[in-house]
Amino acid sequence: MEIDPVTNGNTDTVMAEPAPAIAPSRPVPSSRSSQLTESIKLEHQLLRVPFEHYKKTIRANHRSLEKEVSSVVSSVGDLADNDWSKDVAVSRLTSLVSRLQGLKRKLEEGSNVENLQAQRCRARIDHLDSADVENITEWNNTKLKRILVDYMLRMSYFETASKLSESSNISDLVDIDIFREAKKVIDALKRREVASALAWCADNKTRLKKSKSKLEFQLRLQEFIELVRADSYKQAILYARKHLTPWGATHMNELQHVLATLAFKSTTECPKYKALFEPQQWDVLVHQFKQEFCKLYGMTMEPLLNIYLQAGLTALKTPYSFEEGCTKEDPLSQESFRKLALPLPYSKQEHSKLVCYISKELMDTENPPQVLPNGYVYSTKALKEMADKNKGEIKCPRTGFVCNHTDLVKAYIS
Repeated sequence: MEIDPVTNGNTDTVMAEPAPAIAPSRPVPSSRSSQLTESIKLEHQLLRVPFEHYKKTIRANHRSLEKEVSSVVSSVGDLADNDWSKDVAVSRLTSLVSRLQGLKRKLEEGSNVENLQAQRCRARIDHLDSADVENITEWNNTKLKRILVDYMLRMSYFETASKLSESSNISDLVDIDIFREAKKVIDALKRREVASALAWCADNKTRLKKSKSKLEFQLRLQEFIELVRADSYKQAILYARKHLTPWGATHMNELQHVLATLAFKSTTECPKYKALFEPQQWDVLVHQFKQEFCKLYGMTMEPLLNIYLQAGLTALKTPYSFEEGCTKEDPLSQESFRKLALPLPYSKQEHSKLVCYISKELMDTENPPQVLPNGYVYSTKALKEMADKNKGEIKCPRTGFVCNHTDLVKAYIS
């Protein structure tokens, strides 16, 4: 999935207490300090996700409270304006008291949820605030676990993610509950049900409207198409009048295109309308929901693990990495890494690096390359070790060519 790397991080300056003159404080390496600063700048998602969830909960509780209070006030007004009998008045007042008690319980539950989410926001701020050059290794280990949990959640490995977060004590630093919410909607869409997705759109109507999202409109269109597929034309027309008409002012062309399916039906062979009945339309809705979900919470569409791996693969990707002779020590020799690196540019290599086929060590001035009579090149160190073991004899590991150690010619790197 899938929560926009717009960063706005800060770094705390490490203040050391004055030490005696005989024991001056150890200076902090500037490279480690800058590394920590850059690492914190990438933590935009860590704070944005719980904050957006917190705001959403507050808005939902506020709407629920306004609705209940308005209803109670209206009921009190009816009691005051009408001349009810004593028994009826007592019965209605008792009902109002029960409703108010229920409202109180809802407010307490809502307050508890808000407090838990506020605590999660505070825990993440404290986590970032605890970052220090002295504990950068431990902090990076925690970050790695967070990235792994993020990947597991996006791949729907919820049990494994929960166990890792609990065992590592990072439950407040990961978003298991938010991904569970998305998983319910995605599973429903895969079952070709739109009710959960429409309910999610209703809960986030204001935010989706601000971002000019078309998700609700696409869900409504799909529900209409399913009615046409089932030959329920009357219901489809009534549904269109109720749910699709409001979208006519902004999406008339798409609306007309879909409404024409009433004439073509689901068995049509016309490519333009046949595509609307394809099962792949549900996959499109799943992808669109993931996009809107990630945008709403400020998440990246790609798992964080993929993003960090791609950052490293950018420095390793060369044309040789995709050839058959690529060494197993190169991460890009693995198909999964090649897929990740496929859209990335090749790294800029200003200087060639020669790696020995035998020892996998770099060939440089301290370990210069040597050429066999058959033209193959290996490092001096590897060939010397081979000659020592075989009484001065060298055997080319790729061709089987045999020669004496004295037949080697030194190659020079310019």
